[in-house]
Amino acid sequence: MGETAKSSCEQCAFRARYDRNPRSFLGRLWRWHAFICPGWKKYMRSLSDEERRQLAARYRLAKYM
Repeated sequence: MGETAKSSCEQCAFRARYDRNPRSFLGRLWRWHAFICPGWKKYMRSLSDEERRQLAARYRLAKYM
């Protein structure tokens, strides 16, 4: 995966909304979006096992644990 795609997931405005307030409408929308977003899936696959597990735990995404 290219650096552009990786950095866009790291800098995602939706993700930042979730980080600020997970219970907000946009925060909940991002969490739902993470399950269907092909870019997020590629991003998660590009991470090391340890990094992937940490993000999965942080965002409660069991399918990546």
